[in-house]
Amino acid sequence: MSNSSDSPSIKVWGWTLSVFLLVSYLVCIGFGIAAPDRFHMHEAWAPLLPGFEWLTPVGFAAGAIGSFLYGWYIAVIAVPLYKFFSKRGA
Repeated sequence: MSNSSDSPSIKVWGWTLSVFLLVSYLVCIGFGIAAPDRFHMHEAWAPLLPGFEWLTPVGFAAGAIGSFLYGWYIAVIAVPLYKFFSKRGA
């Protein structure tokens, strides 16, 4: 038996994934500042984050906001899909 508290919540997963992706973004930015140019990750972030530009205030904010919003996007899509398929499989 499953009660509703065992069911994944969009709110919980939205916050979890958003904070995870934001922290990952910040770690990559920090690494890019500390590491030599050949190890930079900003080339990987740029195509995924509209408005992202390396080491500009607007680009940094766009990347942070984009990372955070991707977490909510994943939660809004993945949690209902999980619930749908878990009911069908039971």
